[in-house]
Amino acid sequence: MTLMHRRTFTHLALLASTLVPAAVLAQSNGYPSRAVKVVVPFTAGGVVDSIARLVSERLAAKYKQPFVVENKVGAGGSIGTDFVAKSPADGYTLLCVSPGHAVVPSLIKGVAWNPVTDFRAVMGLGSISNVIVVHPDVPVKTMHELVALAKAKPGEVTYATAGAGTSNHLAGELFAQMAGLKLTHVPYKGQPDAMNDLLGGRVTMMPLTAAIAAQHIKTGKLRALAVTTARRSSALPDLPTVAESANLTGYEVGTWFGFVAPAKTPDAVIHKLSSDIAEILKSPEVKAKFEGLGMEIAPQTPAQFDAFVAAEHSKWSRVIQQAGITPQ
Repeated sequence: MTLMHRRTFTHLALLASTLVPAAVLAQSNGYPSRAVKVVVPFTAGGVVDSIARLVSERLAAKYKQPFVVENKVGAGGSIGTDFVAKSPADGYTLLCVSPGHAVVPSLIKGVAWNPVTDFRAVMGLGSISNVIVVHPDVPVKTMHELVALAKAKPGEVTYATAGAGTSNHLAGELFAQMAGLKLTHVPYKGQPDAMNDLLGGRVTMMPLTAAIAAQHIKTGKLRALAVTTARRSSALPDLPTVAESANLTGYEVGTWFGFVAPAKTPDAVIHKLSSDIAEILKSPEVKAKFEGLGMEIAPQTPAQFDAFVAAEHSKWSRVIQQAGITPQ
C-alpha cells in the first residue's frame, strides 16, 4: 500500500468513526414524536405496575409525549409479553419486565416468544427482596417449623403467587425443591389478587415483596418468616434469610425489574431511552419512591441487562427441568 493509499484509508476510517455517531443521533433526534405504549403484563396496583408508571411519568415529562401504561394480563405475563414481541420494533412499544420474563417459556406450553431472541434490553433498574410470609393462623413462626409442617402434611401447604414464572413462584419452587417438600402452587393474575386470598387465610403462605409485606407484618395481618435473598434486607434487618433459618445453603431468589423492547428496535432509540432512564434513576425523588417500594436501585446498561436476562433464563430453565415441571 502506497503512502497516499494509507492516508486515504486513514481519512476514510476517521470519517466513518464520526459518521456512525452522527447517524445514531439523527435517528434518535425525532424520537418520540407520538405516544409510547408501556406494557405491564400484570394487573394494576402491583410492584411492576408501580415501577412502570413511575418511570413512564418522568419520560413523558422529559419528552413532552405521553408514555401510556397498559396492563395486558394473563398466562403468567405471557399475553402482554407476546403483544410486545409482535409489535413494530420502532421504540413506541416497551415492556416492563420482572423474573417471569426469563422463566415463563419454560413453564407455559405454547409460548411463542423467547426472552433472549425476541427482545433487546433498554435498561435494568434494580431488585427487591421477597419475604416468606404466612397467615397468622398458620401454626409456624420460623422456616424450620414451616418445613416440618409441610413434611407432616404433603401437598396441604399452599403458596400463592402473582402467576407462573413470577419471582413468587420461583421462590416457592426453589424452596420446595431444596427442602424436599411437596407444596401446592396457587397462581393468580397478579400480586394484589394473591395477597387478598393470603390475607383472607385461603392460602398458607406467599413469598411477598418486602415493601408490601412490611405494612401487613406491622399490623399483625401477616407473619414474616425469612427473606429470600442471599443477604438480609436493609428494610427488615432482624429477619433471617431462608438459607439461614431453613438451613438451605445457596438458596437465593430476588425480584428484578427492567425495560425491554422488540428485538429489532434501533440502537439509537435504545441508547436514548437507556441514557434518559439512567438520569431519571439519579433523581432524589425517584430514589425515595423506589425505596418506598423496597427496591434497591442497581442500573444495568442494555448490554449488561441482556446478558443478565440470558443468564436468568438459563438458570431457571435448569431448575424447572430438575424439578420435573412440565409446561402447562
